[in-house]
Amino acid sequence: MRRKITAAAWGVALLVLASAPLAAQQTPRPLSITPSARPSAARPAVSPPTPGGTADAATTGAPTIDQVNAYLNSLTQLTGSFTQIGPDGTRNDGKLYMRRPGKLRFDYNPPSPLEIVADGRSVILRDRRLATQDLYPLGQTPLKFLLADHIDLRRDVALKSAKLEGDSYVVVIEDRSTFGGTSRVALYFDPKVTSLRRWVVTDPQGYDTTVMLSNLDTSRRPDDKEFVIDYQRVL
Repeated sequence: MRRKITAAAWGVALLVLASAPLAAQQTPRPLSITPSARPSAARPAVSPPTPGGTADAATTGAPTIDQVNAYLNSLTQLTGSFTQIGPDGTRNDGKLYMRRPGKLRFDYNPPSPLEIVADGRSVILRDRRLATQDLYPLGQTPLKFLLADHIDLRRDVALKSAKLEGDSYVVVIEDRSTFGGTSRVALYFDPKVTSLRRWVVTDPQGYDTTVMLSNLDTSRRPDDKEFVIDYQRVL
């Protein structure tokens, strides 16, 4: 049985999943789910940013979208850790590996049996316990643009807002080309846009999943073997 989910995952620009099967009482789904928990409260409408970044960037000294694009484009490789918090409060940890363009891996720590792998063409959801894996097009994942060879948030997605919020610079984007409908992603950077701290994915049903990043290493080049998909095993 297949149940649609929207998800996101990519370690510093990460990827997510778009649709996947789920075994009964399986551990939490990757990076954005449609659980039985109540959806988040409705969010206030946001104003679109001005072309240079935020509406008041000139007077507040806030970063610009050009700075965000430059930072994301500088992330050509990385390894690190992630902590995922689902809409129902469920917490999962794991390791991530990324190499642009197109390659990403999320290894969930036990007891979760899940792995997510993108090889530049496809994304696979692998269940180590059930020995199953299911394949999806990379181009239909909410954060596929962050694995692109070149990133331009003005061109590649609908840019909803970009502004300083407390000690973070928050960029909110929408992608209407994912399975199941429009997904919204909020990217949280430090105030000077020198690191991506976390992101929040809101799926088409209104559920939020938060992914926090830590121990990021951009000097280590992940090995090719981290991004291998065995197409012969795809169900």
